Parts: sequence; C-alpha cells; structure tokens
Amino acid sequence: MLGSAFPFLYSLILILLLWQALRVMSKGFLAANELPKNRNHFTQDDRTGKFTVHPELIDKKGKITDEDLLTVRFSNDLDPPKPTESSSEEKM
Repeated sequence: MLGSAFPFLYSLILILLLWQALRVMSKGFLAANELPKNRNHFTQDDRTGKFTVHPELIDKKGKITDEDLLTVRFSNDLDPPKPTESSSEEKM
C-alpha cells in the first residue's frame, strides 16, 4: 500500500511546487510590465554625481563641521599617510 502512495504523493507535491513557482514568477513579470516604457536608465531620482555629506559631519547649525576628525589606519595599509593640515591645538 505504501509503495503505491509514494508516486501519488510525489506527483502531488511536484504539481504544487510548480504551481507555486509559476505564481511567484507571474508576480515578477506583472511588476516588470507596470514600469513606464519611456523611463530611461538615469532618472531624476538618480544620485550619480551628486555630493553626499554624512550626518556625522554636520554641526547643530546644519553646516559642515570644521573640527578635527579621527582617522584610522590599518596595519596592512602600505600607502603612506597623506599630509594633513595642522590641528587647531597646534595653531594656538
């Protein structure tokens, strides 16, 4: 009896998995068809080439801070350190 049930269960599970796969793929195809046809790759939402400031660099007034910033170098970094301006403490 178990020998005759396995092919039936296998077929049933295979059909259910195929149905689920087709359902998921159809949602993807429908979503792709909903995009406007006249949109090109670069849209007005594209931030390519725009300047981004990290929030940590902005002071309370919304301006870019001029405080000294902490930098980190890793031991396997072979590039020589870039020269920086003297800190505000050295100027005083």
